[in-house]
Amino acid sequence: MGSNSPKANKTSFCLPGHIFFLFLLLSTNLLTFFLSTTYNPCSTLPTEKAVSRVTEPVVPNLNDPEEGLPEEFVASAYGQKLPFGFNRRFDSDTMYTPVGRACVFYKDDIKKYMTYNVNGSCPDDEQLTQKLMLKGCEPLPRRRCRPAAVANYEEPIPYPDCQWTTPPDSSVVWTAHTCKNYTCLVKRRFAKSNDDCKDCFDLHDREIHRWLPREGKSAMEFTFDEVLALKNPGTIRIGLDIGGGAGTFAVRMMERNVTIVTTSMNFNAPFNNFIASRGIVPLYITISQRLPFFDNTLDIVHSMHVISNWIPTTLLQFLLYDIYRVLRPGGIFWLDHFFCRLDQWQEYKPLLESIGFNSLKWVEGRKLDKPDHQEVYLSAILEKPLKNSW
Repeated sequence: MGSNSPKANKTSFCLPGHIFFLFLLLSTNLLTFFLSTTYNPCSTLPTEKAVSRVTEPVVPNLNDPEEGLPEEFVASAYGQKLPFGFNRRFDSDTMYTPVGRACVFYKDDIKKYMTYNVNGSCPDDEQLTQKLMLKGCEPLPRRRCRPAAVANYEEPIPYPDCQWTTPPDSSVVWTAHTCKNYTCLVKRRFAKSNDDCKDCFDLHDREIHRWLPREGKSAMEFTFDEVLALKNPGTIRIGLDIGGGAGTFAVRMMERNVTIVTTSMNFNAPFNNFIASRGIVPLYITISQRLPFFDNTLDIVHSMHVISNWIPTTLLQFLLYDIYRVLRPGGIFWLDHFFCRLDQWQEYKPLLESIGFNSLKWVEGRKLDKPDHQEVYLSAILEKPLKNSW
C-alpha cells in the first residue's frame, strides 16, 4: 500500500520537522513585532521613584540665560519624566509645562514671582505677574501656593441682576490698583488720566448704550442686530471678545443667546473680576498669546480699539491669521474701530485684505478726537469663506 512505500515513510518522518520550523519562524516574527511596537530607546522600566510618581526635573544643559533660575521655576517649567515611561500620545517619556520663553530673560522678576513657601500663601503680586506677562513671560509658570484673596469675600449677585449691578468691593483684592473701591472707579471717568476704559465701570451711563441703536451714531458704530442680521438666524452662537473692557459686549450678546468669552488685562483696574461678577467668563491673556481655541470652532470674534497700530506689523499679521484660524468657515470677525495714522493706512489696508476674509461691511473714516495726529478709523465685518476657506 502507499503508506508502506519509502516515499510515504519519508514524508511522515519529515512532517514534525516542518511544523517545528514553522512554529519557530512564527514565534520569532511575533517577538520581533512586539519589541518593535513597544520598545523605545528613550523608555525605561518604572523605578521605585517612578512608581511613587515623584520625579526629578529634566534640566537641559543650556547656556545663559537659563542658568541661575530659581529652583521652583525649574520644578515648574522644566521637563518631568512620566511615571510609566514612554507615552504614545505625548510621543515622549517626558512632560513639559508650557512657559513663555521670555520668562528666562527676566531673572530678577521671575525670582520674585517664584519665591514663596510651598503649600503656603502666594505673594500679593498682581502687578509683577501682569508685567511679566506683558513682557512675554506667558503663560506664566504654575506655582504651588494659594493666591491672595480678600478675607471676607461675599457671594456674587445672582443672575440676571449681576449683569447691570456694581459688584461689592469685597470681591476684589485692591492692592495693585490706584482705586480701592468701585465708587472710585465709577468716578474715574471725570478724572484727567490716561487709564484705559475710564467710563467702563459706570454701567448706567455710556456703557449701557454701547452697540445699541441711538440717534447721531456714526456709520462706523455697528449695532448688534445689524451685524447678526448678516448671517442666518441662530448661526452665531459662540465667540470671543478680544480686549473686552467691562464685558458689556458679552452681556448684550448673552441677551441674544450668544455665548462670548472675554479677554482682558487688569490695567490699573480689576477688569477680570468685574467681568466675572457680571456672569461672563474672563480670559486673562495678552494680545500676544495664541488663542486657546481649536481650529474652525468660533462663530464670531470681536475686538474694539485693541487691535490697532500699536502692535508691530508682523505680530499683527500673526494675530489676524490666528483669528482666522479659530473662526469656523462662515464665521465673522467684527473689527471695531481699528485705527492707525493716515500715512500707515496704505500698509495696513492691504495687510487686512490679504488674510483671506470676505468683506461684508467696510467703513473708513477720520479719527477726530486728536485732529493733529492725522489718524484713520476702520470698522469692518469680515467673513471667513464658507467654502474653500483653506
